[in-house]
Amino acid sequence: MSRARRSLVAVAVGLLALALLAGAGIALTWSPDLPLSTLAPRWAAPPSAFVDVGGLNVHYRDEGPRDDPAPIVLLHGTSSSLHTWDGWADALRGTRRVVRFDLPGFGLTGPNASADYSDAAYVVFVLQMLDALKLRRVVLGGNSLGGAIAWQTAVAAPERVAQLILVDAGGYAFEATSVPIGFRAARAPGLRSVVRYLLPRSVVESSVRNVFGDPARVTPELVDRYVAMTLRAGNREALAQRLAQMNWGQNVGGLRTLTQRTLVMWGGRDRLIPPAHAQQFVRDIPGSTLVMFDDLGHVPQEEDPKRTVIAVQRFLGAGGA
Repeated sequence: MSRARRSLVAVAVGLLALALLAGAGIALTWSPDLPLSTLAPRWAAPPSAFVDVGGLNVHYRDEGPRDDPAPIVLLHGTSSSLHTWDGWADALRGTRRVVRFDLPGFGLTGPNASADYSDAAYVVFVLQMLDALKLRRVVLGGNSLGGAIAWQTAVAAPERVAQLILVDAGGYAFEATSVPIGFRAARAPGLRSVVRYLLPRSVVESSVRNVFGDPARVTPELVDRYVAMTLRAGNREALAQRLAQMNWGQNVGGLRTLTQRTLVMWGGRDRLIPPAHAQQFVRDIPGSTLVMFDDLGHVPQEEDPKRTVIAVQRFLGAGGA
């Protein structure tokens, strides 16, 4: 065999090896959407329930005494789910009614037909959800995206919100010091079609670790849940649509109109929404209170629920709601 022929054979073998490796990689990370029926047995066990709101089958949990005059309603952040509040719900439901639900485009609720994931659409949805559950006036709390929706709901319908709890809340325009790789992939036009079908577990784990102050707190069970919620049919496309529609910084003037007692909580190691925003919220919301957890990240309620819920209990006890 001539040298040229040997070189051609070597190149062909190398290309074949690369193709086989690529094929193996795709096979290992191939993750098509999963229907709700596949995910519900594990992730929507009692006390989970579903309710129709505007044609959307909304996953929610409603726990605690029904005679609570101001139930606590908790809104999760981007790519999260109602499960992010498990620790707080465990601590509060003995004395307070605690309601949480998966927002459209996330968790087991999944995408809405309109593909409208603007803040304004989420505010309308929250008010519809309160109506569906016959909740007249609530303590409204939220983390990240959920925090942005919470305070905008209070601005839009102040008579429905008795008090506010904002946890690393969105609202002001910002530049993150570190963006989870999952968000970056969802934003990249060239990768959007790929991430709809490929989901390496390592990408999800890296994204979750990115929003924790101490990545060592991220457990395999936690990653399991985030993977499952991402795979819910339609959620990956909805995430890309939400990120394209996000326009924070436009409505923050409304914060100065709030009169509700407000607790602002923040993780000092939040690398997504800068901790300096906590001071901005306190500056703009009259009479608000700040509690900072220097060692926690963007989801302090999930990273250390036992410690963070104490601040909530003190706030609620002092306010009489």
